[in-house]
Amino acid sequence: MSISRIVTIARLELTQRLRSVGWYVLLGIFALLLLGITALSFLVFSGNDMPGAGVFSIVVNFVLLLVVLVSPTLSGNAINGDREAATLAPIQVTAATTGDIMLGKLLAAVATGCAFLLISVPFLAIGVLGGGVSAGMFAVSLLVLLAEIILVAAIGVGLSGLIARPLFSIAATYLAVAALVIGTLIAFGLGGAAIRTSVTNYERPWDDTTGEPICDQWQEVTYEQPRFDLVWGILAANPFVVLADATPTTFVDGYPQDMFGQIKVGVRLAQRTPEGERWDACEPGFSAGETPEELTKDSVPSWFVGLGLQALIAAGLFAGAWSRTRTPARRLPPGTRIA
Repeated sequence: MSISRIVTIARLELTQRLRSVGWYVLLGIFALLLLGITALSFLVFSGNDMPGAGVFSIVVNFVLLLVVLVSPTLSGNAINGDREAATLAPIQVTAATTGDIMLGKLLAAVATGCAFLLISVPFLAIGVLGGGVSAGMFAVSLLVLLAEIILVAAIGVGLSGLIARPLFSIAATYLAVAALVIGTLIAFGLGGAAIRTSVTNYERPWDDTTGEPICDQWQEVTYEQPRFDLVWGILAANPFVVLADATPTTFVDGYPQDMFGQIKVGVRLAQRTPEGERWDACEPGFSAGETPEELTKDSVPSWFVGLGLQALIAAGLFAGAWSRTRTPARRLPPGTRIA
């Protein structure tokens, strides 16, 4: 493999896209959407002491949303699109190796995703100026976002090499991304609701007239509780959960001030095993429970597991496409165009 050949193939791929007017229209629409999202985010978090953290988190999540929506279209036909247009075979007979072609296509797909990230920089800077965004929060969120761009691009390029028809490979890439983004949420919700257990709590009854607890009585409350703690690991592979779980959160008085923290607290809460408790409102210093910040510190992060699962999927598909694109090819799908 050669770095110069990889860069050349990536440049050829990007040149084809830069000639399209639709590409610039897409970037312009994205910038307008970011402008609206940023303005609305400031309105949503205007009551916070540090609104910048909330605005920054929403902009980063919105960039990730656009990446998972647009990247399958741009990378899902990277290999078979050239094969169908009879432009892949001329490259394969040059000095460019299979690795050069695969990595060049991947580099072009990653650069396309990073274009959205570059456009979002001014809006991210506005969030930073709003306060509440630490250096760690800024750096980690962008690094995870870049990792997700690379992984989604690798999935698309891999499927484009494994599936003969561009339309089918693009659809398969969308299905793979949807399985990570939406499928994990559905599996988590249905799985947790299907597994239930009985939980009994003991607490003081409350006087409806005075609104005070009745301290000489106890009442037993039994109910069915979904066991989300048994299936919460499914969420680990969700790109938005990975981003939120890995990014440091801004807390004020124990409560998150950004979207990262809200998602993180929800996932960490799902880890808790439902157990019967005794709530004595008559004891001095009675508290309704721990704060979200305390919950986060006492729970286990899972972002590295999710990122590892995504990397495993992307690497498997990419390796399969590498093998399928290697020349000379022993077997190709029926109807595959060679030149």
